[in-house]
Amino acid sequence: MNLKLLILIPAYNEAENIERVVTHLTENYPQYDYVVINDGSTDATRKICARNQYHFLDLPLNLGLSGAIKGGMRYANYYGYDYVLQLDGDGQHDPRYIEDMVREMEKTNCDIVIGSRFKEENKPFSSRMIGSQILTAAIWVTTRGSYISDVTSGMRLFNKKMIKRFGYDMHYGPEPDTLAYLLNCGIQIREVPVQMHERIAGTSYLDFKNSVWYMMKMLFSILLFQWFRK
Repeated sequence: MNLKLLILIPAYNEAENIERVVTHLTENYPQYDYVVINDGSTDATRKICARNQYHFLDLPLNLGLSGAIKGGMRYANYYGYDYVLQLDGDGQHDPRYIEDMVREMEKTNCDIVIGSRFKEENKPFSSRMIGSQILTAAIWVTTRGSYISDVTSGMRLFNKKMIKRFGYDMHYGPEPDTLAYLLNCGIQIREVPVQMHERIAGTSYLDFKNSVWYMMKMLFSILLFQWFRK
């Protein structure tokens, strides 16, 4: 690979996972650079990164995914990276698909590639997946037919244009509503099939209550708020 790629790992209270994630990367995929974005964690995430001398940015406050991605994108732009691959700090994303995602971006000249669990498989029946299907339908309606099978996937590849845009021009994270907004701005988004692992340790903040709130917020933004963005 001639182009420079940075793996961006947003991490909030991932003390139980981050060492396993970074060790897997450095031992099996040393061709890729990485940086952990410690998003104001209140557990031992920062201490683990410092003790192991990981490459990491230490945000003093929890800024959420949007702030963590913005900081990471600015880091990538400063050091001249061509691609950024977002990889969650909980260990669910498998780096073996990075090459497929890069190949898709180079072949189609698109701006974002999403690692999709549902590109070739149907979504399982659950309340969370019903919410995902509703968001997929909302994006399809508001973008005049653009279909994204896995709108909540956190495994995404961004080109240099998107590095600058997420780092400096937008105040939004790579959430489903932003994907809808970008599609309406003419940004090209593709998907490649991936498989994801179950979270081994720690707990996701998206319990049932937060999942419902998240879906309602995204739905409101896709159907209404995106039209008022600059």
